[in-house]
Amino acid sequence: MRSTKTHALFLAFFFSLGANATSFGQSGSSASTTESKVAKVDALVSTFAEYGQFNGAVLVAEKGKVIYKKGFGLANMEWDVPNTTDTKFRLASVTKQFTAMLIMQLVAENKVALDVPIANYLPGYPKAQAEQITLHHLLSHTSGIPNFTDFPSYPEVMGRTNSPSDLMRLFADSALEFTPGERFAYSNSGYTVLGAIVEQVTGMSYEQALHERIFAPLGMIGSGVDHGRTVLKKRASGYDRSGATYTNTSYIDMSVPFSAGAIHSTVEDLFRWDQALYTEKLLPKKYRDLMFQPQIQTGGGGAYGYGWGVGELSMGNAEERSKTVSHSGGINGFHTLITRIPADSILIVELNNTSSAPLYEMTAAINGILHGRPYDMPQMSLANVIVTTMEKDGIDKATAQFAALKGSKEHYLAEVEMNAAGYELLRSGKIAEAAAVFKMNVDGFPNSFNPYDSYAEVLLALGDTAKAIENYTRSVQLNPANSNGIQVLHGLGVATDDLFVKIPAEQLPLFVGKYIATKETAGRKDDWTIVIEEVDGQLFGKDGDYRYKLVPNGENAFVNPDDGATIVFDTSNKKAISFVIFGKVTFKKVK
Repeated sequence: MRSTKTHALFLAFFFSLGANATSFGQSGSSASTTESKVAKVDALVSTFAEYGQFNGAVLVAEKGKVIYKKGFGLANMEWDVPNTTDTKFRLASVTKQFTAMLIMQLVAENKVALDVPIANYLPGYPKAQAEQITLHHLLSHTSGIPNFTDFPSYPEVMGRTNSPSDLMRLFADSALEFTPGERFAYSNSGYTVLGAIVEQVTGMSYEQALHERIFAPLGMIGSGVDHGRTVLKKRASGYDRSGATYTNTSYIDMSVPFSAGAIHSTVEDLFRWDQALYTEKLLPKKYRDLMFQPQIQTGGGGAYGYGWGVGELSMGNAEERSKTVSHSGGINGFHTLITRIPADSILIVELNNTSSAPLYEMTAAINGILHGRPYDMPQMSLANVIVTTMEKDGIDKATAQFAALKGSKEHYLAEVEMNAAGYELLRSGKIAEAAAVFKMNVDGFPNSFNPYDSYAEVLLALGDTAKAIENYTRSVQLNPANSNGIQVLHGLGVATDDLFVKIPAEQLPLFVGKYIATKETAGRKDDWTIVIEEVDGQLFGKDGDYRYKLVPNGENAFVNPDDGATIVFDTSNKKAISFVIFGKVTFKKVK
């Protein structure tokens, strides 16, 4: 199986200094402290870049001053054009905070209202829904409008030019997933509707409104709505990385992300934006504060405001955490993150022109450096290391290397990276090598269903049907909701009914209750709470506003079919029941 769905959720300008790390004029011990921070940040990010985990530009500001900015890797890999601090990157969902600003400006001008049905602004939108949904719902991802980028038709939509009306026709007639305001569900559709409302109310295009109301007043000359056909100087190309291999990313017409993700910008322009958010230059304080105020819980202790995630960020490895407003973005070939820590006037921006990067880990480590706390240096990807060895020295040496290094402190082992490396080899026709990598992934993650599924797939390609059935069977046992594995087994004439674990109905109430994560395992100060519920003989987990089914896959063990995450209960002491999620975070029953 190639991938699994994950939940998840989700902060005075100096002109260009090229690709050089920089600290600015201070005196005495203050200058020395800043220089030390700059050196540590540079060593940290340079190591991420050296290990192939970051390719882009970084800016760090503290107390309103830029203390570090630098480009890493290549903006264009075909022509060896380096990334610099004025390279233009596609922001993806970081765009949403700008759309939210436009809406809040219109609210401040009494041209729209947060609690008025959107039928007042979009008369052509289906009335049954438009009468229920408000701007507040759209801004906070609580509208219930289904996310069109999750639709099966999205790959086709992605490749063609679409007007805002075209985009809204994709989802406007779809049934709402829940009553507006009931819960949080991230929706690019909702922010597409917001862009259409901006155009309807202002009489301008979304692009023109951004320029006149935000970019021009702030001097954000490197920012705009991205158009694929436009020749744009200093625009980064987007790439996908699989192991140590880079490929040009798949095409997306930038009319599709529209007001949910079509802006391009630079780290320098985002510093200008950050500084403006401390002032009333764009918006009066009482309206600006609403953007950063938690409007709805998103699960795992986080919340969402208007265009911003509201939460906390680790100070490196320390127990202390900083209160943040932040937003990440991901679009074909780009991964971005902006993090603001208003209490310390800190800004950390990372714009990366590959489709994945450990930006959160990098940001947490930088926050540790800025606060004088311990932090982790990056580790090398074991997946990349063994694939390189395999291509150079063969399967046997790579297998021995995997066994020797999988527990080392200098390397990390990631299931998804191993899986991606295996499929990259498979696409290249290296079936035996792919099988070896998938087998290593099974050895590394013996309690995860996806490695078995992938290994079984390549075993079938090699003609080893018996072993393939064995691994598909184990995959389905670990995740009874693995429809791919079940379908293949049925095609091979294997019955699966006996593979499904059945928990006695009288035992289910034992698991029901409110559980709180232990700080020792969760590494957080706030109380991370998960509620286990029983409905009609089926268990459900509820993490904030995220509700998911729990499918039994062993004695006292369950799996979340959304992402394959396991929950294992310990009921040895009926008065102190606990469970472990992800194999590492312990939750204790409190109610």
